[in-house]
Order: sequence, then C-alpha cells, then structure tokens
Amino acid sequence: MKTLSEHACFGGTQRFLAHDSRECATGMRLAVYEPPQAKHGRVPVLYYLAGLTCTEETFMIKAGAQRLAAELGLILVAPDTSPRSPRLPGDDASWDFGLGAGFYVDATEAPWSAHYRMYSYVTRELPELIAANFAADPARQGIFGHSMGGHGALVCALRNPGQYRSVSAFAPIAAPTQCPWGRKAFTGYLGHDESTWLEYDATVLVSQRSLGGAILVDQGSADKFLAEQLNPDLFADACRASGQAFELRMHAGYDHGYYFIQTFVADHLRWHAVALADGE
Repeated sequence: MKTLSEHACFGGTQRFLAHDSRECATGMRLAVYEPPQAKHGRVPVLYYLAGLTCTEETFMIKAGAQRLAAELGLILVAPDTSPRSPRLPGDDASWDFGLGAGFYVDATEAPWSAHYRMYSYVTRELPELIAANFAADPARQGIFGHSMGGHGALVCALRNPGQYRSVSAFAPIAAPTQCPWGRKAFTGYLGHDESTWLEYDATVLVSQRSLGGAILVDQGSADKFLAEQLNPDLFADACRASGQAFELRMHAGYDHGYYFIQTFVADHLRWHAVALADGE
C-alpha cells in the first residue's frame, strides 16, 4: 500500500492511500483516519461509502467527522466509488454510471465485470486490508454511507449479518430496482434479467431478513431526489413488515448535499460508537 499524503488531525492521522486491488484487478484509492487511541491498541472501524461522482476524499474533506471520531476512538475508512483504470468505453459518458458510480455491486456484464467489483471489494478485501495495516478491531465494524453509498451500506450489512455491528445511511437510494438511477446502473452492470438485481436492493433484502440491531436513516425533506430516486418510505414499509428495528428521521429544509451530512454526522458517529463499544 502506498501513502499518497499524510496529515496530523485531532491527535490522530489522516491518510490518503493507493493499493493494488485483488477484487477489482486494478489500482484503488482510499482514505483512512486513525484516531489517537489507535496508537495504544485496536479500536472500532467505521466504513463510509460515498455517493455518485464522489471519491475517497469527499467525506474526509467535507463531512468534518474527524474531530468526533478522535474523541470516540473510531477509525474512519472511505474507499473510492469506482475503479479509475483501466478506462472502459463509455465510462465517462454520464455522471450516474461508470466512473464515480460503481453502485457497490459486482458487475456481471462485460466490460464492467473485469474491474467493477465494488461489493466484494468493500465487504471482503477492504476489511482484510484495513485489519492488516491499521489498528482496527475486525470484531467491531460498522458501515454507513450517503445516497448511492447509503444503498451500498444497507446492502452490505443486510447481506452479511454479523459482519457489521451497526449500519446507517444519509438519504440512501433505498429501492434501486424502482428508481431511474438504480435501473440504469443495474441494467449496465448486471444485465436485463431483473431477478439478478434483487440481491442489491435494500428494500427487497430487508423484507427477507433482519439485522440484530436497528438501522438509522436520515433524510432531508428538501432533497430534490427524494420523490424520484430515494424512496425511503418503501424501505420503511419493508422494515415494519419484517420486524426490522429502524429509525427514519425526516429533516425539514435539508437537501441532498454535504451541509446536510455535516449537520447530522455527529449523531451517526455517536450511534455507531455505542454499537461498537467493547462488550456489546
């Protein structure tokens, strides 16, 4: 693993890194914040999955999460949102597919299937990489994300019960098989057989299984994507039907951007810290 840059931050260290990925068969980038407590032993780790057009830098630069992560003793990990090389035909033809839009699936359609394996990268390779190179406790992992990344966090947690002690999301694409963003991405990455899409739809998954802990979702009422793309009401209905504990918090006046995330990120960090505490 190569360190691209390293910065002292609230007594800990913020790093931006690159490595050769086994799952994606290409180079990948990620950002890791280690709190000061990591100098003295293993600490919980919280994975953040970013949304469309974002990179590994977005959350670490915009969310302002490091100060509280340092207080709570949480490692923060943010991977990139897609492979960046080799370039594939049409990978930059639109902002919601290809580069910066991996949708946290394992693509099965050519040419994407050779490198766009973000689901396995996040759930398999990344935890191994972090445990081997940082003071992360593999028994205390949580995951959260925003928009496309909120979808990814929910899917990763629901498909891997026991791997993540906690899961939350900001404005997730909660029912991707029923919205334009999801249908476009799934058609391109997974093909036209819609039955193969269902394992990447959090609303479908939560109707079939439940997690031991509650799911926290924050959503702004002024989010311009709320009605057409996000569908938190469908996810909430599925949670109620399956008996999954959840909290959907609607916030008047907040949109889809990082001012919204900045406002509520402390709530999420504290919520995960409780779930990831020793003895839980």
